[in-house]
Amino acid sequence: MRFNGGGVDAGQGTPDGEGTRGRTYVCARCAGLGPTCCEMSPGQEEACFPVSDLERQRISDHLALSRGGFVEERNSRAFVTNLHRLFPRERRVVDALFPARGTHLRLSTDARGRCQFLAAAGCILPNEVRPYYCRLFPFWVVSGRLCVFAPAGCLAHREGRSVAGMLESLDVPAARLLDLHSRLRLAWGFPPEEGMAFVTPALARLHP
Repeated sequence: MRFNGGGVDAGQGTPDGEGTRGRTYVCARCAGLGPTCCEMSPGQEEACFPVSDLERQRISDHLALSRGGFVEERNSRAFVTNLHRLFPRERRVVDALFPARGTHLRLSTDARGRCQFLAAAGCILPNEVRPYYCRLFPFWVVSGRLCVFAPAGCLAHREGRSVAGMLESLDVPAARLLDLHSRLRLAWGFPPEEGMAFVTPALARLHP
């Protein structure tokens, strides 16, 4: 659920589509070995990625939620710094979307730092309903190139060892990940591609 650092250059993409069987298998094994990317240390909730109104509504509609599941979090310095790392060439856009005195939504966590939507068998949300960041992880895109986060506990990273290896083990096409990243950018208020004119209002801020 938190932001992560580190990256590896990508190889070429594979055919369109979004496989889930490989990801489900690898992530289930990872969950059996210890804490997963769906958990964080209590007290570090500000490190959780933002959730846009679009993503919140999709989850709420699926679960018929009238309240709960999300928390309003202030745009702390640590949070904005993490966004600067995710979008290193778009710091001014980040600052405009997430101003210092503003707030954003994040996923709710329990007292142990586990995502509210995490159950014993994994995430209770179907893949297409989950936040874009969850669907992308452990992949990310910088300057149009696919890269990966390298958290120590990530089984996919330990076994795949490279972008190409992780794409294969998780059974996910590179082209689909690039498309998801573009959708995340739009949902969070960024232009669809780095370098494009910034005209989209912030969707990630809280709108009661």
